[in-house]
Amino acid sequence: MNFISDKAKIGEGIVMGENVIIQDDVVIEDEVKIGNNVVIYPGCFIGHHSLIGDNVVIGKQPTPAPTSTVKIEKPLPPTQIGPYCLIGTSAIIYAGVKIGERTMVADLASIRENCEIGSYVIVGRGVVIDNDVKIGNYVKLQSLAYICALTTIEDYVFIAPCVVTTNDNFMGRTKERFKYKGGAYIEYGARVGANSIILPNIRIGKEAFVAAGAIVTRDVPPYKLVKGVPARVERDVPPEEWVENQ
Repeated sequence: MNFISDKAKIGEGIVMGENVIIQDDVVIEDEVKIGNNVVIYPGCFIGHHSLIGDNVVIGKQPTPAPTSTVKIEKPLPPTQIGPYCLIGTSAIIYAGVKIGERTMVADLASIRENCEIGSYVIVGRGVVIDNDVKIGNYVKLQSLAYICALTTIEDYVFIAPCVVTTNDNFMGRTKERFKYKGGAYIEYGARVGANSIILPNIRIGKEAFVAAGAIVTRDVPPYKLVKGVPARVERDVPPEEWVENQ
């Protein structure tokens, strides 16, 4: 049995499973398909021709732990999902998230509050995107990558499986850490290999290449390949691999 608020606006051609909850002021455009056991919180927007898988939660307000450094002083704005998006089974998308068109959020992915994600993005299976992250267009985040809070990722970036970004060199100790807290900034067309670790406040330059398993402790120059522990410049990235030459 479904619950659909009489204050929700539901378009034409909607296909809906069982046990769906659509709360007040939700807007769902035409030709959206919604699976079973989906919860869409108040005010959320779902663009036309999107597909929402089973057990998905959209627009959830965060509830930080008492010891968390994340403080929520007022309710966040509703989540907005653009047209032709695919949201996989059991994905959770918090409030304050904006997603462009034709983006896929795969099964079991989690997107925390206040994130901006562009169009034609792939958020792979089990990917975790923490709060206040900005992601451009045509980005690929492969399975089980962790994108920490305050990270920025520009267009056409490739993040391989199990990449870890970090934002706190003090790991929760001393108040000094708040002055230095910050995620990575990954520029246009950069590629980060599997199981790499990127330390806080690192900038990875345009079209740079981080080899698999590297630990990135300093900024990576544009158009350079780095590898190792710690990562060091190995050679140039060949022009035939640049986005503009594809």
